[in-house]
Amino acid sequence: MRWTVHGERQIYGNHWVNLWLADVQQPDGLRFEHHVVKMRHLAVAAVVDRGRVLMMWRHRFITDTWGWELPMGLIEAGETPAQTAAREVEEETGWRPGPLRPLVYAQPANGITDSEHHVFRADGAHWTGPPTERNESDRIEWVPLDRIRTMVDRREIVSGGSLIGLLYLLLDDGTGAGSPAGPRA
Repeated sequence: MRWTVHGERQIYGNHWVNLWLADVQQPDGLRFEHHVVKMRHLAVAAVVDRGRVLMMWRHRFITDTWGWELPMGLIEAGETPAQTAAREVEEETGWRPGPLRPLVYAQPANGITDSEHHVFRADGAHWTGPPTERNESDRIEWVPLDRIRTMVDRREIVSGGSLIGLLYLLLDDGTGAGSPAGPRA
């Protein structure tokens, strides 16, 4: 059943997030204003090498929690999602990823936000030097894929973009252990 949008108006906006009120009508006829959060879209990279994935240990002040995350960032004007993913990996980790290929696309909270997550996989990377983005993480590690499930269970990985990418990565070869040798043919 499709809802009808009669109009919308922005009530707050900045470079990161925009809050709108949408005048909507449900199929049963009920009409009301619904909050909508409009955000810039996100690119995420799962860089895999020898059965390990490149991750960052970082603090998120909003929830005051620490966790492991994949490199990710907002897509800039004029950039493709793949260009953003490659740029973010290098800026945040100091590793330049190999060729990126789409892994999965997600809209993690489409009942309230239009945020899109474009998740890519790269097989291999080479070190280019220390990260240029110094405010992203406390440490950077190559985490064995066979540890990911346990880390998710212990809530060491909770970021939506990271979870989507990692869980799909683990499904990529059907064994739940990832694909250490690279992508399937």
